[in-house]
This record gives sequence, structure tokens and C-alpha cells, in this order.
Amino acid sequence: MKLGFLTGIMGDLPLEEKIEWAHKIGFETLEVSCWPKSNTRDYSGSDIDVENFTEEKAKELKNILAKNKMEIATLAYYDNNLDENLERRIKYNNHLLSVIDAASLLGVKNVGTFIGRDFSLTIEENFDKMVKVFKPILEYAKTKDVRIIIENCSMPGWHKDGWAGTISYSPELWDEMFKRLPYDNFGLNFDPSHLIWLGVDYIQSLKNFKDKIITVHAKDTEIFEDKKDYYSILGKQLGRKDSWDLGFWRHRMPGKGDIDWKKFIETLKEIGFNDEIIIEHEDLEYQDSIEKVKEGLEIGYNYLKDLM
Repeated sequence: MKLGFLTGIMGDLPLEEKIEWAHKIGFETLEVSCWPKSNTRDYSGSDIDVENFTEEKAKELKNILAKNKMEIATLAYYDNNLDENLERRIKYNNHLLSVIDAASLLGVKNVGTFIGRDFSLTIEENFDKMVKVFKPILEYAKTKDVRIIIENCSMPGWHKDGWAGTISYSPELWDEMFKRLPYDNFGLNFDPSHLIWLGVDYIQSLKNFKDKIITVHAKDTEIFEDKKDYYSILGKQLGRKDSWDLGFWRHRMPGKGDIDWKKFIETLKEIGFNDEIIIEHEDLEYQDSIEKVKEGLEIGYNYLKDLM
């Protein structure tokens, strides 16, 4: 298994600097943020301008990676691919295709994204829409030798009166997703940090979906049990200070929350997983400056590396 991190958390630092720093710490791989240059998403990043990416730029980036003995595991673009606004949806889908093109030029095997959700439709209707939207995307990705991997976040920032912002956050929904789209180049970017606050057994889920887990996001979650009893599993509903204020949990660096990482990594080995573990840094304690961001990433690296 190789350890990496999602690059967007390091802000506007040039990608080459991020690669050099990652190598110095001991990371072997990266998930590179590829959102559009102009966007308002939190935790996004535009480390590769995929709309203007060329073979020459791909060659330059490959040389930088080789010089630093680094790899790219995944190109990341997580957005609402089922958005009910047609103009936005087409924009998101087209950008995803550009990310696939960039991955192909670089020889990167994975593109990470969300399914998303159309809140004007029932969840069953959303699955119908998912097939229409993702079938051509998966077919296109197959021609480029690229896999589409779905992170299992319910997107609390997109929640609407208790409804999750995506249709791919639980094992029940994964079963439907893979039944509707039985593609070999379609799998999971498995993140236990969302499952734990949703009340899903993340260890059993690893075992049940071992054939569909392509990469892993390493992010921890700290649960405040006394507050969960007050707010319910749906989280805080009134007076939220921001869209991510669910009341009874917060994301942390690996080792600072309630995920049993020793058991988690032992289970990864048990199921034969030997691919990339990517730290997704969303711990507010380590985000006030680039120095704090780096400190958080180092904490995550050292904790997980000892267990691996």
C-alpha cells in the first residue's frame, strides 16, 4: 500500500512544490485536485488546469514526478454530476470528461468524483438519471483506460432538510449503483469517516465490497456521543453556524478521532487491498496556515505509516 494525500488542502502552492514536499516527508503518491480554475467549492483545488492540458504539459509533470520518485494515484473532481440545473450539470459533466482526458495523458488510472443528487426527483428517479448521465462517462473513461471512483460522502454541505446530498453514501445504495452500472472501471473511493457518523459498520463494509474498493480516503471523525443523542443521526437542524455544522461530529486527522485504524488497515490487508491510501485533510485544527496544514499532514502520515 502507498500513502498519499489530496493536494487541494495546500492551496495555491505550485504543484511542483507540493510534490517536492510530499517526497521529503515520505509520501509516495498523491490525489491531485482538478476542479475548474474558477469555482466556489470548499476543499477544492486546481493543481492541473485540465481544460488546457496538453501532451507537453503532461510530459513536464511526469518528469517532475519521476525526479521526486512520486506517483499520482487519482485526479480529483468531486461535484454534483446529477445537478437539477441543466446548465450546471452539463458544465460539471464536461469538466469531468476533461479530467478523464488529463488522466489518460498522464497515465493516471483513477478519476475520483461524486454521483450527486437531483433534489427535484425521488431517489429511485435519481438512480434512473444516474444511468443516463454516467453510462456515457464510463464508456468514455473505458476508451481512455481510466477508472471512475466514487467517494461515499453524503455531502452534509449539500443536505436539504435531512436529505443527503448524494445517492451513494451507504452499502444499500452502492449495491444499487453497481447493479445499475456493472462496469469494471467503476468502483469506490472508500472513506470510513462518513460511515462512522452515519452509523454504518465500516469494517464489515470493507469486507462486503472488497471487489469494488479501488482506493481509500484516510480521514478520521470524532463523535460526541452526548450530542448525538440530542441532535439525532440526521444532525443539527436549527441554528447551524455553517453548512457543515451537524452538531455531533467533526473530521480529524487519522488517529485523532474514533476510527479504529489498526483494525481498518488489518482488514485492508485481509481483503487483499494493496493500492493507495490517500489522506483527505479536513481537520480544522490544522488549517490556519500552510504550516499548520503541513503539520496536520505529517501527523496523519506518521500515524498511518506506523500501522502500515
